[in-house]
Amino acid sequence: VQLVESGGGLVQPGGSLRPSCAASRRIPNIDAMGWYRQAPGKQREMVARTFSGGYTNYADSVKGRFTISRDNAKNTVYLQMNSLKPEDTAVYYCSVTTMKYDYWGQGTQVTVSS
Repeated sequence: VQLVESGGGLVQPGGSLRPSCAASRRIPNIDAMGWYRQAPGKQREMVARTFSGGYTNYADSVKGRFTISRDNAKNTVYLQMNSLKPEDTAVYYCSVTTMKYDYWGQGTQVTVSS
């Protein structure tokens, strides 16, 4: 299974982006799908996750600005990012967690700069 992210890019502060992550095939028994990010010189951190029961959680730094959603028919998870700030600049990775495996994408760069 491959996870392919797209939709990153360069945006001005206050702008929006909506990266997406598509799986190459249906993944059974998903526990959670999520987005993580890693800025230069920092550890990877959780940004948002959505669980099989419908529960979602977000990092405090993005609450109220980012929204995670999924389209099971398309095997795709999205991250709507609004009111972007320079500190949101990072490589964003998607992840799919099952009982047996954790799948990771290659990452998409998001740069917030004027």
